[in-house]
Amino acid sequence: MRDPGELPKVVALGGGHGLYSSLAALRRVTDDLTAVVTVADDGGSSGRLRAELGGLPPGDLRMALAALCGDDHNGRRWATVLQQRYRSDGPLNGHAIGNLLIEGVWQTIGDPVAGLDMVADLVDARGRVLPASTVPLDIEADVLGLDLEFPTEVQVVHGQHEVAVTRGLVQSIRLLPDDPPACPQALAAIAAADYVVLGPGSWFTSVLPHLMIPGLARAIIESGAHKVLTLNVASGHETAGFSPTRHMELIAEHAPGLRLDTVVADETFAGEDETLEAACARLGARLVIGDVAMHDNTARHDRLRLASVYSELMLG
Repeated sequence: MRDPGELPKVVALGGGHGLYSSLAALRRVTDDLTAVVTVADDGGSSGRLRAELGGLPPGDLRMALAALCGDDHNGRRWATVLQQRYRSDGPLNGHAIGNLLIEGVWQTIGDPVAGLDMVADLVDARGRVLPASTVPLDIEADVLGLDLEFPTEVQVVHGQHEVAVTRGLVQSIRLLPDDPPACPQALAAIAAADYVVLGPGSWFTSVLPHLMIPGLARAIIESGAHKVLTLNVASGHETAGFSPTRHMELIAEHAPGLRLDTVVADETFAGEDETLEAACARLGARLVIGDVAMHDNTARHDRLRLASVYSELMLG
């Protein structure tokens, strides 16, 4: 139990834009913040670097670092630089500057975790960024309805990008390798955490993969931390038409031993789902509904509104 007045130790798990939103909110609540980031990306700049260099894909790690940059002039400038992409007629076109920076540091010092810590120091990140696994991962999904002639046939789709853009209905995912090593520093952070936050994000390619790494899933399940699941503000492409309850069911199906303490849901997305509270209760969780979405017709969390919910939950 932390001392009164001490800021909570928080570990946030995810990837991509969902984790970016969560971190941007959480760093307004605590300075003791660790991001544990999926390493299955195989598209875009990350995919090209992964194919060429064979290491961890840097893209989601870069986005997490950008989210942890400060709100002062220097912090915002570094966040912009990390996210900026080269525009050229040559092989650099489309690469994110932050991806190449991370790859350059990794090649120089030969240690992915130490390299991420070095970049975090450089950009004055308000927290630590760690990979979920020490090896790059591949996602494999069972997908229904890809063949219009045989709509009930399940086919296997390989790769994070292909799963993310599939026009079929994803049923479940697996990781390759099926027993990847969890990052030891991530396990230590979870063991020491007061709060563990999972989601929001692309459910099959950013949220669930953490629960498919056996060591990481075990650390989350066995942790004495208060476990928070933040639902998306709408069903995304990967889960088109899925209710909030179905999102909860997918968590239970992919991590049968997981118990939660709190589920955070946006009032609009959750308002039409009469079974959500019961679905949360089945996993041991209290449902907290709030106005946490942007009001610009985009399916994104408002980081200030989400920070307010996290603050009330973690600071009282």
